[in-house]
This record gives sequence, structure tokens and C-alpha cells, in this order.
Amino acid sequence: MIKSTIVIPNYNGIKYIQACLESLYSGTAKEFKVIVVDNASTDGSMELVRERFPQVQLIVNQKNTGFSHAVNQGIRAGTTPYVILLNNDTQADLSFVHELEKVMDSDHDKKIFSASAKMLSLYDKDRIDDAGDYYCALGWAFARGKGKNADRYTRDCDIFAACAGAAIYRRELLEESQVGLFDEEHFAYFEDIDIGYRAKIYGYRNRFAANSIVYHAGSATSGSRYNAFKTGLASRNSIYLIYKNMPAMQVALNLPLLIMGFLIKTLFFVRKGMGKDYVSGLMNGVKLSMSPAGKAHRQKFDKGRLRNYVSIQMELWRNLARLFV
Repeated sequence: MIKSTIVIPNYNGIKYIQACLESLYSGTAKEFKVIVVDNASTDGSMELVRERFPQVQLIVNQKNTGFSHAVNQGIRAGTTPYVILLNNDTQADLSFVHELEKVMDSDHDKKIFSASAKMLSLYDKDRIDDAGDYYCALGWAFARGKGKNADRYTRDCDIFAACAGAAIYRRELLEESQVGLFDEEHFAYFEDIDIGYRAKIYGYRNRFAANSIVYHAGSATSGSRYNAFKTGLASRNSIYLIYKNMPAMQVALNLPLLIMGFLIKTLFFVRKGMGKDYVSGLMNGVKLSMSPAGKAHRQKFDKGRLRNYVSIQMELWRNLARLFV
């Protein structure tokens, strides 16, 4: 039985896509399906996949529709119980797929929505790139363990959200009306925090799968860690994320810390010469939140889920402490 469909969004990934696919097919797991969703690449990567990996299902877009739309296309095209999302600039370890499936299979109550692989730096394989994502009361998302020694992250644990660069998701929750698919209004950035946040609102958990390892180049599509495109889009989505997932009372509770967080980020990007991009993104986030599309995606508060909101709030405070410790 094929348990997983691996969805790889691709945009001009000629430098990485072959090694990514070869690593998957040389792994210990042999029963899986691969779908590459190409976002109008012009570098020949689509042709490479078609020629060298005929077993891969290829979905070709005529324009760059963004990460969220691309992965949703791949999710809809599959039928397996699990969906694995994988960046094109990664190389999977031998047991990458098997270890992700193992975490999901062990959850007999089906309360685990997603599991994040251990992402190591492709260029320094002893260092963590991402060991699951945290989100805190400052309105900041950050990668757990970034830059730290990989040997310190050897146990499975709960996390706020899985990093969609290498993670497994339970299809039935992606297809149902509560959690649902990735929000395509995000285009890219924060979409994985958002979907993990939504899952937690409905009482589901996100896990870190310590034995599932993948090596990540990082920033292969956007071009660098900090650039105008990424800065503006991420700041826009950080506002939208809060609007759509936090009830008004929770926003009021966190407002002093949120304001502090956005001010610190503004100063940070001013120093990098991208202050205008960051502030413009914040304004665009407000506009998106107030738009018909933004309002349609807002999570309706249900007092029956109050315990979940309280649990999330406690986690936001704990993650604030983790950020500085």
C-alpha cells in the first residue's frame, strides 16, 4: 500500500531538483508517489524532470502561482493517506520518508496533524537548519534549533507547526472543512505556521520527527535570506496570520508584545536598508485582512474550543521564553 504522496513545488530549481529526486528514489522507502508542481520555470528544470524522471507526475503552471497554490494542486492530485511536502533544494536521507510515516502511523487517535523532519544545513551537515517551527507572543515565527549542533535534537516532541520545507500531513484533515488546505492568500511565507496554528485551534498536534533527516540548501527560490520580495511578503503575512487566527480578546491580550515585536523588526530591517519594504508589507497585511478574501478566511471563535485557545496562548508565552533562552 502506498501511504504517501510527495509534493515538490519547483520554480527554476535546475541546480537542485535532480539531486532532490535522486535522494528520494535511493531511500529505504520504495512505495510512494512523487508530484512536482512547476511554477512556470524558465531554466530547464521542468524538462529535466520530464526526461530523467518519467515516473514523476508533473503539473505545469503557466505563471508563478506561489507556494501555497502549488502545494494545494499537488495535494488535490494525490489520494494517499499522507502528503509529504518537500522543497526542491533538499536532499533526503535514506529513511526520510519511512521515519515521517512512522510518526503518523503511531498516532492511533489521529490527533497528529503534521510532523516536521529534522532539516540540516546542506553545507554544514552537523548544524540544524530547522527542527520544527515555533511562534511566539511577539508575532514572530522562528526555526527551532537554527544553527545549533544536530546532536542536541534527537527526540521527537511537540512543536507549534511543521516547517513545510520537509513535513508530512494527514490528508483527511487537509480535505475536511475545519483545518483545510493551505491558504493561498499567503502566496509564500508563514503559510505553514498558519496551517499548523489552525490545526491547534481544532485540537490537533504538530510533531518533530527527529529520525527523519533532510539536508536543505535554503533560500534557493527567493535568492537570499533577506531580500525585498521576501521581507515585504513575510511582513504582510505576519499581520494576516494574527488577524485570521487570533480572536479579538487574544489580540488585545498580546497587543503590547505584538507592537513591540513589530517595532523591533522595523528597526532591524531599517538597518538592513529594507525598512520601507517591511512597513509597506505590514500595511498590505492590514489591507489583506480587511479585504473580502481575508475576512472569508478568518477563523470564527467558538467558545467550545476555549481550552485550545488557552493552550495556544500558553505556548505563545513559552515560545517567547524559548526565543531568548
